[in-house]
Amino acid sequence: MRVPDEADIRAPEFPPKMEWVNVAFLRMAKLVRREATLIEFFDFARINSLRTLPYLRAWHDRYGGHGLRVIGVHCPGYSFGTDGEWVAAEAARHGVDYAVLLDPGFEVWREYANKGWPGRYLFDVDGRLRWIHYGEGEYLDCERTIQEVVAAVDPEFDPPPPLDPIRPEDAPGVLLEAQTADIALPADRDRLELSGDWLDGEDYLEAAAAGATARPLSFDAGSAYAVLAGVGIDRPGLYEGDGTVTAAEAGLRLHGYQFTPKT
Repeated sequence: MRVPDEADIRAPEFPPKMEWVNVAFLRMAKLVRREATLIEFFDFARINSLRTLPYLRAWHDRYGGHGLRVIGVHCPGYSFGTDGEWVAAEAARHGVDYAVLLDPGFEVWREYANKGWPGRYLFDVDGRLRWIHYGEGEYLDCERTIQEVVAAVDPEFDPPPPLDPIRPEDAPGVLLEAQTADIALPADRDRLELSGDWLDGEDYLEAAAAGATARPLSFDAGSAYAVLAGVGIDRPGLYEGDGTVTAAEAGLRLHGYQFTPKT
């Protein structure tokens, strides 16, 4: 939503000595008066964050040369996401070449009092908050506000037509059915049908032997994604399917399930 013109909410400074991907480091004090800034709190292991990435990449490409700085703040929802090398690899895999700040301790998250993934904040060239949004959606209005703040940086800027919706459910005014709530493990173990031995971990269930299976007892959603790590998979992250997970060998970790809404 647009922040009222009379509000005067300023961009907080980034804490020092934090790790970044794609840049050495950035300081908000150096960006103010030079660039507008779009900050998105996200996680490569959350499907709603991945569904917003095409818009972030496109805005970076469209407006980066006209005075918009796009910055992702990666706040991991799962233990494997605290690995900076994993974040860098996922950034490369998803074509994210704008700056990404690693926030494994949620320090920046707390500074912004952020409410969830993704959380989007647009600051104008003076460092004032102009737009805020949590979750998916509102892409058209966000881009229109981006064009306004970019025009203040680059007087010769000629705005292109806003992006078309990438998915039907991204169109303005579309009503979505509520999907099944995410399953977080081991706390939501009772929401699963388990076969074989699964051991409770920090934020996962770990298969004790090959052939162990897991599936949600029920769900109602557009798509289902298992969050997997550990032994027997190519990389930690999201895996789309029908909800059934079978361990090829001991050591597979199931962190939970995420679901997308139905139109």
